Amino acid sequence: MRDLRFIPPLLLALHLTALPTWAAPPTPAPGRASPDTSTTAKPAPAGGAPRVTWLGHAAFEVVSPGGTRLLIDPWLKDNPKTPAAWKEPSRFAKEKPAALLVTHAHGDHASDVPELARVTGALVVSTGEHLRAMGIPEAQQHSVNVGGGFQLGDVRVDAVPAMHSTDPGGRPLGYVLTFADGRSLYHTGDTWLFGDMALIQELFHPDIVLVAAGGGRWAMDPRAAALAIRKYFRPSIIVPMHYATFEPLSEEPEVRAAFSGDDRVRILTPGRPTPL
Repeated sequence: MRDLRFIPPLLLALHLTALPTWAAPPTPAPGRASPDTSTTAKPAPAGGAPRVTWLGHAAFEVVSPGGTRLLIDPWLKDNPKTPAAWKEPSRFAKEKPAALLVTHAHGDHASDVPELARVTGALVVSTGEHLRAMGIPEAQQHSVNVGGGFQLGDVRVDAVPAMHSTDPGGRPLGYVLTFADGRSLYHTGDTWLFGDMALIQELFHPDIVLVAAGGGRWAMDPRAAALAIRKYFRPSIIVPMHYATFEPLSEEPEVRAAFSGDDRVRILTPGRPTPL
């Protein structure tokens, strides 16, 4: 900068007013708080654990700490691993879910959804094409697609990609549920491991991963599921699913062997609510 001692007072004033705007912090507009430039994470509010009940295959009931009840891929009536007490849709007429989240159109994930929608009156969440193909009443349709999300009670629901197929209508999805305390749960849907899992980790940091691990001819086998966790995720709890339902899916000993030595793994018993 020039030596300011030899500049006449008027020119000095003009010189100083011409300093670049980055020389001083911005003044907030009237009525507006100063921008928060802190990079320190704010503490999450305290809360209880979500209650997760595996209903066999890829079907789960999840109850949030605030009481929001969700069913994910509720294939129940013909599911050989669903306990008898959970098979009839009429069960859910009393403890009504807020929503049914459907990952894709295959029968072992979606065949009971139209009846459950009729009995419960719950929102049905899937792609718009799949909702229309199932004949879900328009008032209950809650369409999503990859990258979309919404708030449901005390749960944020985000749709993420899955690498699979679906028919009729739409595309396969996974779901991330984020609870009020900041913890999150990721249901992979039916999928193969894929590079964008790194983005799911970066965006949502899932604490609980419900991971398809049955393999056969349709999705990740136990070895690939364990690799997906090691390569892409840092959860505190891992729940294998979509195994031991029917041939040629992997059986429980194969799943246990693939995740051997990982004390984050929880092998759930169908029908038993488990706080996670």
